[in-house]
Amino acid sequence: MKQLLNFIPLVFFFVFLTMYDVFVGVQALMIAATVCFLLILILYRKVDKVELISYIMVMIFSGFTLYLRDPNIIKWKVTIINFLFATALLVSQFIFKKNLLQKMLGKEIQLDTAIWNKLNLLWIFFFILCGAISLAATYYTTDDFFWIFKVFILPGASLLLSLISGIYIYKNMNKDIDDKQ
Repeated sequence: MKQLLNFIPLVFFFVFLTMYDVFVGVQALMIAATVCFLLILILYRKVDKVELISYIMVMIFSGFTLYLRDPNIIKWKVTIINFLFATALLVSQFIFKKNLLQKMLGKEIQLDTAIWNKLNLLWIFFFILCGAISLAATYYTTDDFFWIFKVFILPGASLLLSLISGIYIYKNMNKDIDDKQ
């Protein structure tokens, strides 16, 4: 349910972008993001740090996009969020010696540290790749392609990697259970 609520603002953005222009789309994004943020707060009585950071980034970049009337500013949000996530995962694993994925999911899922580290590296690579493609798409593709990339391709790629990660976790959970028996 939470993932659906987090996806709804993108749908509103794309619909209003298609019907009107990027600035009306950004206004719709801000309104829908706020409504969904409040719904998550009401329904779950808490907001994850990632959701809070994403919401704040939407509001900041949307506000600057509207104030400066520059659509490239909202495009940069995607790039910066991806690079921030990659940096957070990198720094936590290699400087603080803590795996954020393990910290977030480790209570429910028991895996060997090496497996967690491989998953972390996979997500770091994914976020860096998405940030780089987003940056290139901002300046070297049409606006139409960029918005399709941002609204459909990027979430689809994230969903695909989540499924692959889930399969990898499941396989390695079974291996850990077999090894213990």
